[in-house]
Amino acid sequence: MPLRHALLPLLLAAALPSLADAAPRGFAVRDLAALDRVSSPTLSPDGRKLVFAKRVVDLAANKSSTALWIEDLVARDAAPPVRLTPDGWNVNSPAFSPDGRTVYFLSGKSGSSQLYAIPASGGTPRQVTGLPVDVDAFLLSPDGSRVALAAGAFPDCGGDLACTKQKLDAKPASSGQLFDHLFIRHWDAWADGRINRVFVAALAGESMAKSATLVGKDLIADVPSKPFGDMSDVAWAPDGRSLVVSARLSNGAEPTSTNFDLYRLQADGGGTAQNLTAANQAWDAGPVFSADGRTLYYRAMKRPGFEADRFALMAMDVASGATRELAPQWDRSANGIALSTDGRTLYTTAEDVGEAPLFAVDIATGKATKLVGDGTVSAFVLAGKTLAFTRNSLKTGDQLFAAAPDGSHPRAVTKSAGEMLPDVRFGDFEQFTFKGWNDETVHGYVVKPWNWQKGKRYPVAFLIHGGPQGSFGNGWSYRWNPQTYAGQGYAVVMIDFHGSTGYGQAFTDAISQHWGDRPLEDLQKGWTAAQQKYAFLNGDKACALGASYGGYMVYWIAGNWFNADGSSPWKCLVDHDGVFDNRMMGYSTEELWFSRWENGGTPWEHPELYEKFNPINHVKDWRAPMLVVHSQQDFRIPVEQGIAAFSALQQRGIESQYLYFPDENHWVLKPQNSILWHDTVNAWLRKHIGQ
Repeated sequence: MPLRHALLPLLLAAALPSLADAAPRGFAVRDLAALDRVSSPTLSPDGRKLVFAKRVVDLAANKSSTALWIEDLVARDAAPPVRLTPDGWNVNSPAFSPDGRTVYFLSGKSGSSQLYAIPASGGTPRQVTGLPVDVDAFLLSPDGSRVALAAGAFPDCGGDLACTKQKLDAKPASSGQLFDHLFIRHWDAWADGRINRVFVAALAGESMAKSATLVGKDLIADVPSKPFGDMSDVAWAPDGRSLVVSARLSNGAEPTSTNFDLYRLQADGGGTAQNLTAANQAWDAGPVFSADGRTLYYRAMKRPGFEADRFALMAMDVASGATRELAPQWDRSANGIALSTDGRTLYTTAEDVGEAPLFAVDIATGKATKLVGDGTVSAFVLAGKTLAFTRNSLKTGDQLFAAAPDGSHPRAVTKSAGEMLPDVRFGDFEQFTFKGWNDETVHGYVVKPWNWQKGKRYPVAFLIHGGPQGSFGNGWSYRWNPQTYAGQGYAVVMIDFHGSTGYGQAFTDAISQHWGDRPLEDLQKGWTAAQQKYAFLNGDKACALGASYGGYMVYWIAGNWFNADGSSPWKCLVDHDGVFDNRMMGYSTEELWFSRWENGGTPWEHPELYEKFNPINHVKDWRAPMLVVHSQQDFRIPVEQGIAAFSALQQRGIESQYLYFPDENHWVLKPQNSILWHDTVNAWLRKHIGQ
């Protein structure tokens, strides 16, 4: 760059005090809410260019925007990433064309979400689709001449998207809606009759595609699935003649079924959908073709109705339909998969003892090798001689790296949270073990307060994870982040009780029909073990906090965990969106298979199992002050659960507060709402255990 431009940053740095020299401080919620977030790494086919999305938050406006950035990974001057999409555009879902010259993405710049293209060398975006409805996701064909588009459509409109648009624009005189089957609502949205469907459009030079062909006309199912499915459940065959999708039929049985199958659809919209995995009544997902199209790799569960079953890696001979499990001895549940360039290895992430590393699984032998560990790999992509991945830990936030295909020689492309906040000191952390239920080894983490000093004792935030088949481990969260408590001067203890993921399927299975006993025993023994091992934990000043199943456990321990003298071990409790009445949960949650599996059947078939560990039956024993948080749009655990718990607390005369969000779902996502959540929780903790 010109000398005057090179000197300017140095002059400014000399004139201003360095943040690195500022007095250190703890990590705060406003830091968390304001941090830039990187995601969606994608590589050009030769592995040379890396594009990713970066989200920037405007706290004052209570909104965020996302742009695409690009870096030439082999440029001689090792130039840092530069912005690819123009200022003022909010975009997502980048993908390279097969020749690497163009980057496609989605944006609502035209007033609806449509597909756009921009030269990888930079320039002005060009609108590629102008469909009557929003494009929710896309996947380019292998030769780049066509694109598969996901869009919500009314089944009775067939492939006529204009018909769907007309129905959406109609303004009926009445606001009433009549339903005759479930789902009537899912996660945070009410059913309006539309399903997610796949369309194929031609990419014809500079012209805009204003129509698309519906594929799989006879497949009445959400593709991608709602609410969290994506295009990893769609795969083009290498010859471009067909696609394979993972789908669960929309036939009224969805709330009680986890039976997703792989269907082959003709790309020209003809023929009928062919079910490739009809023999498996459990979940089949994530199809990936071999380069020659002869083998289809995918992930499969074995037990119908269980959403936390182990996802095994599978290979199907496309011609015969014969299948085999690739790594039957590997007791981990595979996440998204990618095939190596030579076709000999599958890459996948999997939770593993409090982390989520990236593994390489040899297709011939089933041997799994850890490539990238030391935290949680949240996304990865492989092309040419490059592996790109985002990794986070309890200290870093998501950070983007480029490495060799075996994970060696990683180079950071973006900054860590610590580099973005040089004056913040994060709490150090350590994993520990103890003997829990059935004398089996259980793992936990302790996070020190940011200002830890040897010999001092600190109040404790005891965090209980949800799921219940989940984990609080070495990863970064923008909702439940232990560093926000360490940043307030608290120590943090987290226990991966029986039922947690990443410790083998038997360990995960142990919680089903045992919500209130085995995990409680682990939490109690883990709390004791942590205090014995870490002298800086002040057990006399501790609050327990949890969400979802963790919220259930907060309600449960309120009436079932006491000291020898009958007092509560907790100075306060915080419950976010927890299950208060397990029996009513079995009737009112939208994904009914969950309650059925976890309680051994329906509430009318086995009422005793729903009542065995039901927190509502122990309200008479509640004593500890409690803050309850619940949101109106939470259809997973409806808001009445939180209202009922707060009502019980008030009627019992127990000190309590209720924080209500009318516009949030099971999670609190809006920046200012997140700040209010943390401020309220921190104020509750300060009142009861100080700082």
